[in-house]
Amino acid sequence: MAEIIASATLRKFGPISTLSPGADVVSAQNLQKVNSMTQASTQGTALITGASTGIGAVYADRLARRGHDLILVARNGERLRKLADELARSTGRKVTPIVADLTDKAALLRVENLLRTDVSITMLVNNAGVGSVASILKGDVDNVESMIELNVTALTRLTYAVAPAFEKKKGGTIINIASVVGIAVEALNGVYSASKSYVLSFGHALQRDLADKGVRIQTVMPGATATEFWDVAGYAPQKTAAITMSAADLVDAALAGLDAGELVTIPGLHEGEKWTEWEADRRALSAKFSNARPAARYGIAN
Repeated sequence: MAEIIASATLRKFGPISTLSPGADVVSAQNLQKVNSMTQASTQGTALITGASTGIGAVYADRLARRGHDLILVARNGERLRKLADELARSTGRKVTPIVADLTDKAALLRVENLLRTDVSITMLVNNAGVGSVASILKGDVDNVESMIELNVTALTRLTYAVAPAFEKKKGGTIINIASVVGIAVEALNGVYSASKSYVLSFGHALQRDLADKGVRIQTVMPGATATEFWDVAGYAPQKTAAITMSAADLVDAALAGLDAGELVTIPGLHEGEKWTEWEADRRALSAKFSNARPAARYGIAN
């Protein structure tokens, strides 16, 4: 993970609110030129789930300013249409709001069909998700089931819908929003952590299956981020905690990581080499699992 990311692409498409030391500063004059360029060109259409607020809304703003038309999916129709109108006015991009609850099978199938058939779509951002801080002894199992439907099932089905279309045209980008609790699994509700571990594992498999087909996969692993997630999860004070990152900084760092070619982006991890070491150790350990006999420590005679 690069300590300083200042690629030509990043400089071209700013504005990025937080850049590493040494990165070029985009002047107001150059920024006006960039905005004019993005009005006249397109990077295709980005479909973003959970787009009405928080991380999803910031992705919508940043991708529109990078030249993408948008399809925004969320449950809250009022907020979604307001955001779509604001982005269309401020960026000149085509912005289409789709009000859909992705835990509803019929609504999910409509979005899947769009991903299969709309040839303008070049990017999918699987951002929609919900969490909890409740333990298994205090959590509601019906709420947990809905969490799995959104965090795992919807993300999986939307990815399966778009992957063949991207493979056919030998291009496209899938960004899946996971979480650092996919590794730090004891931090929050166990099912939420497990759902984000799934997203990380799924991303590794997608990279294996699709990288040589011209499809880019990025798994983004936020830490605590100042969004309404915490209100829903049941711990609103986390939004103002000292360790909590703004949604704007999170998305700007994630897009910088995408520009740099990262497969997994962890904006809050300052020692990027630690992730490289973790991955190397994981892969090395994986090679040691397959043996015909149990390990000697179990005392089973050969």
